[in-house]
Amino acid sequence: MTRYRIGLIPGDGIGPEIIDEGVKVLDRVSELEGFDIDWISYPYGADHYLETGELLPESALKEMSGLDSIYLGALGDPRCEPGILEKGILLNLRFYLDQFVNLRPIKLLEGVSCPLRDPGVVDFTVVRENTEDFYVGIGNRASVGKSRQHLEVLRSLYSVKFGLDVEVDGSEIAYQVGVMSRKGAERIIRYAFDLAVRKEQERVTAVDKANVLTSIYGFWREVFNSVAADYPSIETEFNFVDAITMWFVKKPSWYQVVVTPNMFGDIITDLGAMIQGGLGLAPGGNINPDGVSMFEPIHGSAPKYKGMNRANPIATIWAGALLLEELGEVEASKNVVSSIESLLKEGKTLTKDLGGSATTSDLGDAISRKLDEFY
Repeated sequence: MTRYRIGLIPGDGIGPEIIDEGVKVLDRVSELEGFDIDWISYPYGADHYLETGELLPESALKEMSGLDSIYLGALGDPRCEPGILEKGILLNLRFYLDQFVNLRPIKLLEGVSCPLRDPGVVDFTVVRENTEDFYVGIGNRASVGKSRQHLEVLRSLYSVKFGLDVEVDGSEIAYQVGVMSRKGAERIIRYAFDLAVRKEQERVTAVDKANVLTSIYGFWREVFNSVAADYPSIETEFNFVDAITMWFVKKPSWYQVVVTPNMFGDIITDLGAMIQGGLGLAPGGNINPDGVSMFEPIHGSAPKYKGMNRANPIATIWAGALLLEELGEVEASKNVVSSIESLLKEGKTLTKDLGGSATTSDLGDAISRKLDEFY
């Protein structure tokens, strides 16, 4: 019998409640499909940080690099400095494990109300580069006068160092440096084309802002065209990031696979989440196709709802389906999503954000029971 070792990071706020329901559903589908899951729990999050001052030690990163996958609830707590948990845990995991793909399915399930009047069939995937662009985390401030500043980016593909002589007159400045490598852009773009081939889709759309940020996104276009030449049967197009937000609203049914640099992907996937019914229905994956991947809902930790058993766990359960698919348990993954959709179509067991009065655990129980109908 196949056995998977999956790391479990419940995190903060509603994280432990929603991850419990995800575990419940994955445990049930593993029973039905005939594979085993060993859950390895980790305490990292706000409570652990406030008690110990520790975010995510090197020893834990090394241990997690030997797992089959990681399942994350949510991170964020107002008692902590803004961004420290996300940067010290989430981004640290993404970079250390080289999870260069952020995968976001944008699918409007039957039974879900869309804020658009006539959306058509909405079923596309955003493939977001996850380790480069303006999210490499380097930048600084410089006061009036002269200064020397050193910035560094270390990645599995490369390392780069900047030595900047900064001379400022008139006003203090702040700056942020975006970095994009040819290898980094090529591998994410190739992943998007391979995904289109695997899903038997005919179009890949690339997102950028090459009309203004010509150096970094002109480079992105160059790499995209180079990779596209290897896939002559796939139609290609470019959308500026401002234009694609318009077209997501006007005609979301047009899109099939969308590939985007890191920052723009972060922006447009939240719009995608609203098209598919809200953040409570939006799963995400941080993927290393040859290593350890991590799956999570894209919403935050909602600390004001902690312990109230009212949060919608569907995004987390759906993220568990993505986890199963990445492990190769394709049938189990499909049946989890089908169970979610069947529940939504019935409309009887819905959390408050979906117009119902069911609890978090009610939804987890109902989806677990639904699974039996597909076996």
